[in-house]
Amino acid sequence: MKNRDELATAALRLTLAALQVERVAGATARELTDDEVLGVLRRETRKRREAAEAFAGAGREESAARERAEGDLLESYLPAQLSDDQLTERVRDGIATSGATNMRDMGRAMKAVQSLVAGQAEGARVAAEVKHQLAALRP
Repeated sequence: MKNRDELATAALRLTLAALQVERVAGATARELTDDEVLGVLRRETRKRREAAEAFAGAGREESAARERAEGDLLESYLPAQLSDDQLTERVRDGIATSGATNMRDMGRAMKAVQSLVAGQAEGARVAAEVKHQLAALRP
């Protein structure tokens, strides 16, 4: 903020506001846990990505580029995402742990896998990999 980087200042102010809203949500104000702060950061990053897609779809490339830049900035504050190989391995372990054998067991498999990835991969990536591996289990 002291460098007068307008993009970073705006993105961080909006994120701080989102954290404040989360902090006072509910009956009483409370301190947020680290997991809750990371959840807010993920949500704000996802909002920027979705806004960039909407702007790009409407032909507003300048606004889309700004949203992408803000999303990249916020993403730098998040823990590193799992690589595809790491995700594949954890999904394999989660499916084995859950005992899932077909697509009907998707919910059970997702629950087991989510506990293994613990915010290190986006839900859509995890779900796609679980579907892929469950589909491969079919005889």
